[in-house]
Amino acid sequence: MSSTRADTAARGPYCAMSELLRERFAARDLKLFSPRPAQSVQSGRFRTRFRGRGVDFEEVRLYQAGDDIRSIDWRVTARTQTPHTKLYSEERERPVYIVCDQRSPMFFGSVNCFKSTLACHIGALLGWAALHSGDRVGTLVFGDSDFRDARPKRSKHSVLQLLQFLESYNHALQSPIASTGGLSLAQICKDLRRIATPGAAVFIISDLHDLDDEAEKQLFHLQRHLDITLIHLSDPLEQQLRAHGPLTITDGASRVQLPAQDTQFQRAYEARAAEHLAQLQARAQRLGLERLALSTADSHTQLLRQRFGGARRGGRQ
Repeated sequence: MSSTRADTAARGPYCAMSELLRERFAARDLKLFSPRPAQSVQSGRFRTRFRGRGVDFEEVRLYQAGDDIRSIDWRVTARTQTPHTKLYSEERERPVYIVCDQRSPMFFGSVNCFKSTLACHIGALLGWAALHSGDRVGTLVFGDSDFRDARPKRSKHSVLQLLQFLESYNHALQSPIASTGGLSLAQICKDLRRIATPGAAVFIISDLHDLDDEAEKQLFHLQRHLDITLIHLSDPLEQQLRAHGPLTITDGASRVQLPAQDTQFQRAYEARAAEHLAQLQARAQRLGLERLALSTADSHTQLLRQRFGGARRGGRQ
């Protein structure tokens, strides 16, 4: 497939299954993890910063000079009266979890598409990229009141299940006004601690509007065992309020019209948006997490190719 179609931005208030399936073509250009040359027959494809062996048991054989005495199988040794040692092989893939926000505040957009639609396209693209790399793909898609998750599997079915969850939650959205008492990012992170296996790579796709102290606390616990990337979605209108005529603002129940020349309100609005962005950056830095920023005005395939393109990508280990 030509790169022209792959580079187009997501469109509309809702995603389409045909478009999510089409993301598999653009995913061929992405490498979520940097490969490294094998150091031995037991080497995996990726370095990991997580403690522990992270290995699978393979077999028991006779002890040889130079073997690690900590790997001696004492039961077999006692039974045979001959030293035996256990052999392990390192994991040759890393589970990938796609965590996608489909709550009401994501149902907003002024350019190209809504944030919720963009999140679906990014989730689909990352899922296909992980599958193309031979990794197991897990899913957690959440709305205002519930979520669906699926354990990581290395199969096309796992990605198709991800797409079904994305489409279902996306098409259930009706309003950007969130109901009270809904799921928070902190709650999702807490559930993620139970669901995700240590050493997995986690991509959290959200506008991060409620990344507060409690969510930061949960992310702190998560990042000790998981490789987390925050994909922060926004819309240009959320950052800069510009209009040629009067503005009508509503909270879903009442409406207020502001004159186009109300520069005081515009400055206050943009200052608050800048403050929120600065807080997000500070939290990500404190946690040591990577934050990728994408807007509904962007081509998500181009930006993700810049970050995860095989030839241009070197830092993520």
